[in-house]
Amino acid sequence: MIQDPETDKASLPDEDQDDLYEHYRLVVDRGQSPLRIDRFLDLRTAHISRNRIQNAIKAGSLLVNGLAVKASYKVKPMDVVQLVLAHPPRAKGLIAENIPLDIVYEDEALLVVHKPAGMVVHPGHGHHQGTLVNALAFRLNDLPVDNHPLSDGSLRPGLVHRIDKDTSGLLVVAKKESAMSHLARQFFDHSIQRTYQALVWGCPESSGTFRASIDRDPADRQRMKGYADNRSGKAAVTHYRRIESLGPVSLMEFNLETGRTHQIRVHTSMHGFPIFNDATYGGDSIVRGPQRGSYRSFVTKCMQEMPRMALHAKTLGFVHPETGAAMFFDSDLPPDFEQTLKAWREWAAQEG
Repeated sequence: MIQDPETDKASLPDEDQDDLYEHYRLVVDRGQSPLRIDRFLDLRTAHISRNRIQNAIKAGSLLVNGLAVKASYKVKPMDVVQLVLAHPPRAKGLIAENIPLDIVYEDEALLVVHKPAGMVVHPGHGHHQGTLVNALAFRLNDLPVDNHPLSDGSLRPGLVHRIDKDTSGLLVVAKKESAMSHLARQFFDHSIQRTYQALVWGCPESSGTFRASIDRDPADRQRMKGYADNRSGKAAVTHYRRIESLGPVSLMEFNLETGRTHQIRVHTSMHGFPIFNDATYGGDSIVRGPQRGSYRSFVTKCMQEMPRMALHAKTLGFVHPETGAAMFFDSDLPPDFEQTLKAWREWAAQEG
């Protein structure tokens, strides 16, 4: 048997959803006798619990030769088996903290939360407390044990995607293992509907698509780097639409076809349109316009009033893992973003 675990290990803080899945690809031996697939996986993936496998099957996340199968399917020689599992970050000794959360929606299976800018999603180097996961650990503490994402003693907060610390916006959190498997499959298939809004330097075309692979920057491990010729990293596709042109800056909408780390930030910066006040990717200095005088004072004031990058996860749509209903959520831009946008609109109107 050939086992090819295509597992993304997160090492940067607040990576997006592609680093939250395990994708196992198994090719059945030529001499394999007929065997139920749940039993086959039980034997071949000893470190994965039977419950996780069963939930993946229910979510349609177990594929044989590209098609979803049931637990009763019997493997045949040379079948190609693919298993997609939610792979949330894990940690021991998580501190549950009573941190207020802006809950947009909640039911027995999941909740949708509006994360403020400045909040780290999960504990990591330098951020062991005050994160969204610390808050979730406190809020989910009273759930029944058999549905509890934290019941196995390690950190399983139900995260199926993440956004950067300084990005505001919507996140969906699973409250059950079965819901997590179902949502993970939707993210893996890129069937989740998500749009971001950002204020960027410059004026991109009215609409278009950025296509460039993304990998870690060899010169700085805290950054990612885009490759237009796809010679390195993973393929990444970002669709964009210009909402409003405000002279040196533009309000943009982005739709992610893939979910690579820092994808929007990398794609915009490599094409000359870094996100306003994104210090990591060159947006925290004047990219368009004069470097002096009243304009420089105006830009400096805007950056002081919004001391983080102007990026917001605005909408989120998915299929409910239990009811099958189409769920869609839209969030307002946070006050600092709105204030900065208002300032630029006034500047653009004055400058003509």
